[in-house]
Amino acid sequence: MLSSAINLYKSSYGGLSRNTWWLSLVMLVNRSGTMVVPFLTMYMTQAMGVGIGKAGFVMSLFGAGAIVGALAGGKITDKVGFYYVQLFTLLGGGLMFIVLGQMKSYSAICVTTFFLSMINEAFRPANAVAIAHYSKTENRTRSYSLNRLAINLGWAFGSAIGGILASFNYGLLFWVDGITNISAAVLLFLVFAPSRNTVTVVTKKKTVVIVNSAYRDRTYLFFITIQLVFAICFFQMFTTVPVFYKTGLHLSESYIGINMAFNGILIALFEMIIVFRLEGRRPPVHYMAAGVFLVSISYLALNLPIGNAMVLAFSSMFFVTIGEIISMPFMNTYWISRTNAENRGQYAALYTVAWSSAQATGPFLGAQLAEHFGYHLLWWVIGTTCVLLLPAYWFLQKRS
Repeated sequence: MLSSAINLYKSSYGGLSRNTWWLSLVMLVNRSGTMVVPFLTMYMTQAMGVGIGKAGFVMSLFGAGAIVGALAGGKITDKVGFYYVQLFTLLGGGLMFIVLGQMKSYSAICVTTFFLSMINEAFRPANAVAIAHYSKTENRTRSYSLNRLAINLGWAFGSAIGGILASFNYGLLFWVDGITNISAAVLLFLVFAPSRNTVTVVTKKKTVVIVNSAYRDRTYLFFITIQLVFAICFFQMFTTVPVFYKTGLHLSESYIGINMAFNGILIALFEMIIVFRLEGRRPPVHYMAAGVFLVSISYLALNLPIGNAMVLAFSSMFFVTIGEIISMPFMNTYWISRTNAENRGQYAALYTVAWSSAQATGPFLGAQLAEHFGYHLLWWVIGTTCVLLLPAYWFLQKRS
């Protein structure tokens, strides 16, 4: 039985290119410092002394900057290539995280957060294009899953350490996040610089390529709309839910960090083998819908009358993580399947914009609803919205 499990893991990770592994290592280094974003709402409410509404507005500015950055990053990636966009956004984002930690006024934090996010999120479309470039069509979903594994391993480590650091001094979070960004840029340069890695150089084909515009692909725009609504719901787990854990369930920062780290650990252990088992058996939209349904359960579970707060938090995180594992790798598969090498940046940009827009609106809307009507109503609204997305995924499958 043990040998079967080992062979399953070997098969799940087999066949991926060496550059795909290096790119995931760059992402792991970068995300190991992911401490500011998951704790930014708590930093604003606990350390800066502002209300949940104002803290939600800061997160919305982070999302607004991400929208601008994603659109610019996608366009520039199609023009100059994914390597340079990744390199300069990692360096610039690292410096901006450190600067943000030095801002003490609310207005300065708002402005700095916007520009930090704009620079930092321009990295995402370029990174998505790079994964497609270094992978093969037959293992592209697993290549994206490996990258997600790196993200979530980094998230697990960063969240756990971030929770401990936050219990001592919130200011340390900004330094660690900035330094890891800069370290990832150095590693990217050492491995992927065109002078060091010939595969990085994108050779333009001389044949005529029909370049479809993502902005005129109606089916894709419908997909992006669904993703926007889902992402608004999903982001509550890492913005308003931690505040609910602290103020509503009276859990410590350390436990909240461990609970968020549990998300990354589960993904690291099981996502690759689950994707390996599921890939190719059903259309990607089927897996998207199943995952979104599980995410709905995670929010509705927060309203259950469970006496033990730790059990409640653990159960909710378990369901949202399994939903994420089943759905998100195939969301990447879906959008990349509609692209070619000439327009991949703009498709990646729109996909990133959907999530960035959710960062701009989701935390603010969630915080306002929680502040004026209570957390329990918020969880009912978010959970029900996810359920109502299921017919939209069915319609998307028909269009596809």
